[in-house]
Amino acid sequence: QVQLVESGGDLVQPGGSLRLSCAASGDTLSRYHVGWFRQLLGKEREFVAYVYVIGSSTTDYANSVKGRFTISRDNAKNMVYLQMNNLKPEDTAVYFCAAATRGGLYYAASYDYWGQGTQVTVSS
Repeated sequence: QVQLVESGGDLVQPGGSLRLSCAASGDTLSRYHVGWFRQLLGKEREFVAYVYVIGSSTTDYANSVKGRFTISRDNAKNMVYLQMNNLKPEDTAVYFCAAATRGGLYYAASYDYWGQGTQVTVSS
């Protein structure tokens, strides 16, 4: 099975940028679809973005982040990234990466493996 570790979360001002990283070990990440979710305390995890396995590399995003966030994967490094630009206070959350072998990638229940999360805070 694959183990996932997120990094890159930080405190950033509105309009700023961050790049989150998701590092995989124990298996080849290119075998999995990978998604990013975010969660506020006491709320459900919210879909942010996904990227398909290497065969297609199809991506999709939540409407709230389209045009600002970009998901990408570097299979040689066993990594997936989330580039976040023009950050807003409402982007504040703990961000998780997750790996799936099935479809239904908008839904947290479709993912088999999760990282521990990284905190993103957008505030002036």
